[in-house]
Amino acid sequence: MQPQRGCMRPILESLARCARSRSSRRLLTELARHSYLGVMARHKNDILQGTLLLLVLKTLGQGRMHGYAITSHIQRVSADLLRVEEGSLYPALHRMTQEGWVRAEWGMTEKNREAKFYTITAAGRKQLEVEEASWARLRTGVTRVLRYA
Repeated sequence: MQPQRGCMRPILESLARCARSRSSRRLLTELARHSYLGVMARHKNDILQGTLLLLVLKTLGQGRMHGYAITSHIQRVSADLLRVEEGSLYPALHRMTQEGWVRAEWGMTEKNREAKFYTITAAGRKQLEVEEASWARLRTGVTRVLRYA
C-alpha cells in the first residue's frame, strides 16, 4: 500500500497563498479555519487539523496501546497542554485502522480489563513520516510569516 498524501496538504497550500500575499490577518484567519477541535489545548489554543493523526501515530510508535493509554501519553508528554477527547480519538483510530496505518486487537489491560489495543503498521510508519514532513513544512511557513510580520 502506498502512503497517502498528507492530510495537511490543503492547509499548507492555503497557508502558502496567505504567506505570498503577506497578510498576517489572512494567515491567522486560515489557521483558525483549519483548527481541529478534537484535540483540546489548555487556554483554548486551537490545534491544526491533521495534528491528531500525527500525535496518535507518533504515540503508537512507542508501542502497543489502548485508547486511554494513548490519550494519557499525549497529555503527559505535552505537560498537560494537550488533551485528546475520546469523541475524536476513537473515530480517528477507526479511520486509521481502515487505512491500514494501525492494527487493532482485543487484549487485557494492566487492570485486567478487556480493551482494544492499537499498533502502528509499516504503512502507518510511512504515513507518520509524511505527516511529520507536512508538519515541519507548516511550522517553517508559519515561523517565516511571524518573523516577517
